[in-house]
Amino acid sequence: MKIVTYNVNGLRPRISQHGSLRKLLDSLDADIICIQETKLSRQELRADVVTADGYESFFSCTRSLEKGRTGYSGVATFCKVQSAFSSNEVALPLDAEEGFTGVLDNSRGFATRKDDSQVGVEELEEFDRDELLKIDSEGRCIITDHGHFVLFNIYGPRAAHDDAERIEFKLTFYKIMQKRWEALILKGRRIIVVGDLNIAPSSADRCDAGPDFENNEFRSWFRSLLVESGGGFFDVFRATHPERTEAYTCWSTNTGGEIFNFGSRIDHILCAGSCLHENKDLEGHNFFSCHVKDCDILTQFKRCKPGTTTSYRWKGGKGTKLEGSDHAPVFMSLIEIPDISQHNTPSLSTRYCPQVRGCQQTLVSMLSRRQSTEEVKAHEQSGSSLDEETQVQSCEHLCKTPVHESIETHLVADELFTTASLAEDKCSQGYVSVHKKTLSLGSNQTKPTPCPEMKKKSKKNQSSQLSLKSFFHSTSTSNKAVKSSTASTSLNHTNNTVMECVTDIMKESESNGSELDQSQCESDACNSSPADKSKVALLEWQRIQQFMQNSIPVCKGHKEQCVSRVVKKAGPTFGRRFYVCARAEGPASNPEANCGYFKWADSGSKRKHGK
Repeated sequence: MKIVTYNVNGLRPRISQHGSLRKLLDSLDADIICIQETKLSRQELRADVVTADGYESFFSCTRSLEKGRTGYSGVATFCKVQSAFSSNEVALPLDAEEGFTGVLDNSRGFATRKDDSQVGVEELEEFDRDELLKIDSEGRCIITDHGHFVLFNIYGPRAAHDDAERIEFKLTFYKIMQKRWEALILKGRRIIVVGDLNIAPSSADRCDAGPDFENNEFRSWFRSLLVESGGGFFDVFRATHPERTEAYTCWSTNTGGEIFNFGSRIDHILCAGSCLHENKDLEGHNFFSCHVKDCDILTQFKRCKPGTTTSYRWKGGKGTKLEGSDHAPVFMSLIEIPDISQHNTPSLSTRYCPQVRGCQQTLVSMLSRRQSTEEVKAHEQSGSSLDEETQVQSCEHLCKTPVHESIETHLVADELFTTASLAEDKCSQGYVSVHKKTLSLGSNQTKPTPCPEMKKKSKKNQSSQLSLKSFFHSTSTSNKAVKSSTASTSLNHTNNTVMECVTDIMKESESNGSELDQSQCESDACNSSPADKSKVALLEWQRIQQFMQNSIPVCKGHKEQCVSRVVKKAGPTFGRRFYVCARAEGPASNPEANCGYFKWADSGSKRKHGK
C-alpha cells in the first residue's frame, strides 16, 4: 500500500487547480492521503469539498476563536476503499479520532458511540483540561487506527524565533503528542506519523543552515526520537536516502525559493514498532526494515519545475504565478501488509457529517457554495498571497504599464487626487459636478452621474479630458484626500509611492516654469481638439513613467531594478518601505540568485549581512 502526506496550502485552491476533489486525490495515486493546512472551518464541510467517490474522509478543523486562527490550519485523511462497509481493507480505518488529547466534543465521531463518555486520555491526566483543549482546538491532528498500525496525520505549529507564546505552544504540543506515542508503543502498537511538522531536523534538511542550526530545541527533540539517538522512530525518507542533499519539501512563497530549490525539508514520515512477521523479535526485524519498500518526494507537484522558468526575476511575487502549493508531497510504499477482519467506516467519517448527509441542502447552502467557487476562481486569478511577515508593494507595475492602457485606467489615485469638473461641463448648462478618476488596481473606474437632459452631452464629454497637468494644481487637496483615505495599509503604501513621484514631478515642473494655472488648463481644454489632448496626456504619462522608473534603485549584484516591500512585522520599523534585489532567493554561491541588496526607501544603501 501507499501513503502520501501533502500540505496543500488551502484545499479549495487545490481542488480548483485539478478540477475536482476526486481528480486531486487520484493524481496522488495512493491508498491513504494525509492532507494538511486545509484552511476549512467546520461550517465549510460540504460534499463537493470533503467527499469523493471511492474515498472515505476524516477532517479536523480549527475550533479556536482566537484572532487570526479562524479558517486556519486543518488536516484531513482520505482513505481509498472499495467499500465503506463490511470491508477487510487496511486502508479503511477501524477507528478514527479528531485531535490527540481526547477532550474535544465529538472527537470520536458524529454518531453516538458507547465510549463517548470516556473524555480524555488516561496517559494525559497530568495535564490540565483547559491546556489540552487549547492544544487540540487548532485542528492539527487526525488519528486513524488501521489495525496493523495507528496513523497520525499532523500539522505542526509554526513558531517564529522571537514569538515566546507560540514557542511555548509548540513545545507543549509536541510534549503531549510524544506522551500519546509512548503510551501506544508500550501497548505494542505500531505507529506511523506523517505531516508537516514544521521542523527541519538537521543541516542537510535546510538550504541556509548555519553552524548553530542543529542546536535549536525543536530540532534536538526531533532527533531524540530517532533510532540512531536511542529513540524508537525511523525518519523514513532519511533512512532510505541517507546521503541525499538538497531534498526539500517546502519553499518560501515570498522570495521565490523554488526557482533555485532554496528550501527546507519539514514534511516527514516517521514509523516505529515491530514488523508483522511471526519472528518479529529477531534482530534487525522492525516495521521499517521489513515493510517499507520506498519513500521519496513527489517533485512533479512542485510549482516551479526545472526548465520552465524564463526569468530569474521574482519581482516579489508580482506578475509571477506559480500554480500549486508551496509544499511537495512525500510518499511511502509498504509491502506485505495483510488484510484485516471485516469492519465498517468509523463514525468520524464525513459521510455522517450533517452538512454532507444532505440535511442542510437548502437554497442558502447552494448559494454559499456558488460564492465559494467564485472566491476560489478569483484567488487563482490573482495568484498566491504573500508571506505573513512581508508584503510586496512595487511601483514597478506602474512603470511597466503600456502607455495606452495607462491613459485609460491609471491616470490618478482616488485617494490622492480630486479634480474639478471638466471645462466643457462648466461651459455647458445644467451640469456642474465634481468627479474622480480612479487609479486602477484591478477595479473599475467611477463614472459621474449627469442630469437626464445632459446625458448625451456628458457621455461625449467623458471622452474629452484635460491633460495630467491640470490634475496637479492643488497639493493641499491631495493631502486632505490622503488623510481621509480608508484604503488598506498595502494600498496606502502604494499610493504614497505614487504621490512621492508625482510631487517630485510637480516640483520639477515648477522649477522649469512649465506648470499651467487652472484657468489656462480650462481654456486649453475648451479650445483644443481631442487628438491634441490625447497627445498631451500621453506625453505627461510617459514623463511620469520615466521619472518613476529612474526613482527605483538598482541592485549592486545584477544592476537590475529592485522591488519595493513594506515591513509588516510589528516593531519600530513597521510600515517602512524598502527596496531589495528582485531576483529569487538562492544559494550565495549562485551569481544568478538574489544578491542580498537592501535599501530603505528613505535612507542610504545598506547590504544584508552574510551575502
